[in-house]
Amino acid sequence: MFTLNELEKQMDEPVVILKTSSCRVNFNVLDNRTNLNFEPVNLLQWIQSIYHLATCDKLFVDNYFGFLASTNFKPNVQCIQLWHAAGAIKQFGLKDKSITTRSKNAYKRFNKVYGRFTHVTVGSEKMAAIFRQSFGISNDVIVRSGIPRSDFFFNNQKKRMIEQSLQSVYPAIKRKKVILYAPTYRDDELNKTDIVLEIQKLNEAFIDEYILFLRLHPAIKNDFSNNYNDFVYDVSNYTDINHLLVVTDILITDYSSIPFEFSLLERPMIFFAYDLEKYGETRGFWEDYETLVPGPVVRNTNDLIHAIQENKFDLQRVKDFASQWNQYSRGSSSKALINTLYTEEEQYRAVDQN
Repeated sequence: MFTLNELEKQMDEPVVILKTSSCRVNFNVLDNRTNLNFEPVNLLQWIQSIYHLATCDKLFVDNYFGFLASTNFKPNVQCIQLWHAAGAIKQFGLKDKSITTRSKNAYKRFNKVYGRFTHVTVGSEKMAAIFRQSFGISNDVIVRSGIPRSDFFFNNQKKRMIEQSLQSVYPAIKRKKVILYAPTYRDDELNKTDIVLEIQKLNEAFIDEYILFLRLHPAIKNDFSNNYNDFVYDVSNYTDINHLLVVTDILITDYSSIPFEFSLLERPMIFFAYDLEKYGETRGFWEDYETLVPGPVVRNTNDLIHAIQENKFDLQRVKDFASQWNQYSRGSSSKALINTLYTEEEQYRAVDQN
């Protein structure tokens, strides 16, 4: 949204948003903005989407999209990869271990998609190196603008508004601290109705001081809040995870990218890596996991409770982590990105005219 807002602020150009039913973001309808359902189920909008892909000047994406391999773009189109993470713990792209089981055609498709990227935004040199390996791209493609989505964490007014909004929805925030549990989505656990974290133990240990926010995959249907009305709140359907981070006092996660942005708030984190060896073997890590993450690593609920009770947090380590991974993210990344794109466009036009 920050990139979109900055684009519309600086440039008076029509914007077309292609989204599927899985997209949680609601984009407002504006005079110069069109929203289309990019799914074959809506045939007319599907055809319109394909037309706009073939005729656009700039295409912003935030993930891997297979359609990029087969879309016929017009010459000199800019394809900007915003990605959905400011950093990386687990390997992905061409470094994903699962790629070895895919066909040669699939591997060619991956490379063709990655080859479409003319710009890849990064928040640090650490992430630039990871993208070069993961996407097989050159350094010329890297845009050191910082991560546009991180601008939110530097906007104190916006953060206060979000905090007040969440307090109206969850009044308990005013009385107690917030623990947010946001684990990585695991393909082999999507049909489970329970989680490894033992909520009953957390409830007994912390109900007087904390509430627990659960940010789980939608496939997990168990409504834990029914059993712990004054302690557990299911926030799985809340659209923007960054908004939840504003009111979070302690983050519990594992292999997700959330810590990279949460570190900007310089608050404690715990890494509940109950399946560390298995996950490392199947997905792979960029660095030694326990050295990389800026907080205690625990394998069970008892150790997690102990870490909180004993305040086993090193906030200087969190600050150092934030500095490393958010090297270029300083609150004006969206503006820097849009300026870069249009400066390049003007240079291309000047060359063509000559």
